[in-house]
Amino acid sequence: MMIRMGISAAAVMAALALPMAMLWAAPAHAVQAKERMLFGKQAIASTNLTAFSKWTGTLERYFKGRDVAEGSCEESFFNRCHLKEWSRFLESLRGQNRPTQIEAVNRYLNRVSYLTDPINYGIADYWAVPDEHLSRRGDCEDYAIAKFLSLRALGFSNDDLRVVVLQDLNLRIPHAVLVVYMEGQPYLLDNQIHAVVPATTVRHYQPVYSLNETHWWLYHSP
Repeated sequence: MMIRMGISAAAVMAALALPMAMLWAAPAHAVQAKERMLFGKQAIASTNLTAFSKWTGTLERYFKGRDVAEGSCEESFFNRCHLKEWSRFLESLRGQNRPTQIEAVNRYLNRVSYLTDPINYGIADYWAVPDEHLSRRGDCEDYAIAKFLSLRALGFSNDDLRVVVLQDLNLRIPHAVLVVYMEGQPYLLDNQIHAVVPATTVRHYQPVYSLNETHWWLYHSP
């Protein structure tokens, strides 16, 4: 059975090595994100995303936009056909309730084939935008990013979404997932799990850090 992990262990270790001072390098008034428990851990929030250039670079590429070439949906490069297909999928979910939307997004993006970064991009760790993930396949953080941006496009609040980098305690390897908060409760969108499940039911994940567009969170024991 293929293990669909793939985020670089170096990314996890880099976060663990970050000085605590970096958390508070942003102005005190800017550190206002809700501190929510996740997988039994508490979080410290910061608006200083300086150390996360892969994440901020991915967001910049996504929001900046770019010309998309014409082409067939059978092509391996992302083109207008792929863009229209993804846009039609998201439009089909507008007006649906939140649980239906997150289930559909999780299912739609989990059908993308898994491929590690060294094979896909020739480097150890690459964070892809959704168009790259849909056309070139991807690893665990690429699924999480595509789900994050899909839900943002559907109107989910940035504050309710987290791309979470964690350690799988069973497999003893790093992993990345998306967590969505609904009515204050965290739900897990994982490329390893077919269905969306409450994060509180998962015992073998230990969060290291999480990210959204404006904040990052460092997790620690209560």
